[in-house]
Amino acid sequence: MDDEDGYFGKSVAATYDESAAEMFAADAVDPAVEVLTRLAGRGRALELGIGTGRIALPLAGRGVPVHGIDMSRAMVARMRAKPGGDGIGVTIGDFATTRVDGTFSVAYLVFNTIMNLTSQQAQVACFRNVAAHLEPGGCFVIEVMVPELRKLPPGQNAVPFHVSPTRWAFDVYDVATQAMSSNYVDVVDGHGTYESIPFRYVWPAELDLMAQLAGLRLRERWDGWAGAPFTSESHRHVSVWEKPAGEGG
Repeated sequence: MDDEDGYFGKSVAATYDESAAEMFAADAVDPAVEVLTRLAGRGRALELGIGTGRIALPLAGRGVPVHGIDMSRAMVARMRAKPGGDGIGVTIGDFATTRVDGTFSVAYLVFNTIMNLTSQQAQVACFRNVAAHLEPGGCFVIEVMVPELRKLPPGQNAVPFHVSPTRWAFDVYDVATQAMSSNYVDVVDGHGTYESIPFRYVWPAELDLMAQLAGLRLRERWDGWAGAPFTSESHRHVSVWEKPAGEGG
C-alpha cells in the first residue's frame, strides 16, 4: 500500500479505469451526470473522492463548475492527464474533514465511496463537513450498496462476488462492528497475489440519522440513478438529502 495515497496509490491508479470498466460505460455514467446536473442548477458541485474523474469530467463538460477532494495524488494525476482534467480544481485531503473555499449547490459521493470511511465517527464527520459546504437549499447525494447480509447463512462471514481461473474476489463482513473488506486473489503466470481493502458498511436509515445530525433532511431515495423506487429488494440506493433553505454554513 502507498502510505501517501492510502489504498489508491500508483499501482491501483494505473489500472483503475480498466478494472472498473463497467462503471465508466455510458449507461453507468450518463444517468448520474444527468441527476447531478439538475441538482447543481447554476451552482457549483463538490465531489468527495473525485478519483480519476469518472463523474467529474462529464459533469464539468455539461457546464457545471466542479471541485474535488481526494486523498490519492496518483488517482488525481490520472484525471489530470485526461482531456479537461486540468480545468477541475482538486484539494488533496481526507474528504471527511477537508474544507475548501466557497459554497456548493450539490455535493456527492458515488460508487460506495462513503464506505471508504471505516468508522461511524468518520462517516458522521463527512455529513457535517458536507453540510458546512452546502448553500441553503443545496443537496448531498450518496450512491452506495445495501449490505448483502441476507446472503450470509449462520456461521459464514464471506460472500464471493467473482470467481474465475485467474481471480477470486470476496467480501468479508463483521456484523458486530459493521466492518467489512473486499478481498482479491489474482493469479498471473502461476503466481498469486492477495489484496484486502477495508470498508465500513452502512444502512440507509443510519445515513438518514447522520444527515439529521448534520442538519440535513432526506428529500429522495431511489433504487438507482434512473429514479426507480427503492424497495426491500434493492441492492443499492441513491439518496438525496437537502440543507433547509435559510440556514447558513
